[in-house]
Amino acid sequence: MGESAKINKRELGNAYEEKAAQHMQEEGMHILKRNYRCRSGEIDIIGRDGEYLVFTEVKYRRAGSPYEALESVGFKKQRRISRAAAWYMAESGLPAETPVRFDVAAFDGEELFYLRNAFEYCR
Repeated sequence: MGESAKINKRELGNAYEEKAAQHMQEEGMHILKRNYRCRSGEIDIIGRDGEYLVFTEVKYRRAGSPYEALESVGFKKQRRISRAAAWYMAESGLPAETPVRFDVAAFDGEELFYLRNAFEYCR
């Protein structure tokens, strides 16, 4: 993949992450962090929804079905996100009992399908 293709893909990803963050805020969530990275992985958006700490994965598919975007968050990706979430909580000094939720923001073109509780914590 050429350098310009990588930049375009990154810019596209950033644009959809921004749309997902706007949606989350419109739903009353507070955005805490974007593009969190650690040794265990990456989390696109971390937010707060009432008592819940929300870890959101953003997926985009140009055409087809939003289910393709949802299905692309398979077990390995879920486990990576879960481990990164645990790392974030430890790094932030949050107790292990903090209620958490794992959401997926799936875009089919410009249409957003926001799935709350998309998956459980994976060890």
